[in-house]
Amino acid sequence: MKISALIPARYNSKRFPGKLMKKLGNKTVIQQTYDSVVKSNLFDKVFVVTDSKLIFNDFNKNKLNVLYSKTNHECGTDRIAEFCHKLDSEIIFNVQGDEPFIDKKGLKNLIGVFKDDTQNKIQIASLMTTIFDENEINNPNVVKVVLDNYDFAMYFSRYAIPYNREKIRHNYLKHIGVYAFRADILKKISIQEKTKLESLEKIEAIRFIEMGYRIKMVMTDKSSIGIDTKEDLKKANEIIKLKQND
Repeated sequence: MKISALIPARYNSKRFPGKLMKKLGNKTVIQQTYDSVVKSNLFDKVFVVTDSKLIFNDFNKNKLNVLYSKTNHECGTDRIAEFCHKLDSEIIFNVQGDEPFIDKKGLKNLIGVFKDDTQNKIQIASLMTTIFDENEINNPNVVKVVLDNYDFAMYFSRYAIPYNREKIRHNYLKHIGVYAFRADILKKISIQEKTKLESLEKIEAIRFIEMGYRIKMVMTDKSSIGIDTKEDLKKANEIIKLKQND
């Protein structure tokens, strides 16, 4: 089974413009993410896919794998789909460019979902982790997911879902920005226009559900810090410093 990882990298983020080229340790955010994926040794090919000449030229200068996306895309999944036909891969991962601390165990578990799926019933898989921090639960930058009884996603939201009316003890689940697609499914998703609920929530995974695809959610015990704000970048740099001092 051939597996590739593509890392979409849009420079002009609305919430934090230019975040992928901000310094995280002694490298940029996007290079830290790229290095984490490459060092996992789980993929046949790893590429950053960007519409930014700044990112493209920086990766070329450092002799890192990068593809230039000449088309405007609404989301990362659409961006990587532009190149999926050029990859001889059965499974294609979308690792968000602002997820520099994605762990090998989580990626390996996602791959395991497809290797164990002898009947090819799993179309898409993604990662999640339990949220313990009340601030994260109520933070709209943190995407939450609710599941059915078989660990398939029922819905994603920036709000704290489900609404806990009776204040019953409940573990909220945070969606981590990694998707794994069967290549043929990724191609079909990319030609579908943005759907209504996807547009409202600004969460691309909702399009997959609206199209009728099932997303298998895989638990990881390692929480990830997505770089959505300046505060996130500050926290990430603190983590980098701690790792360097270990």
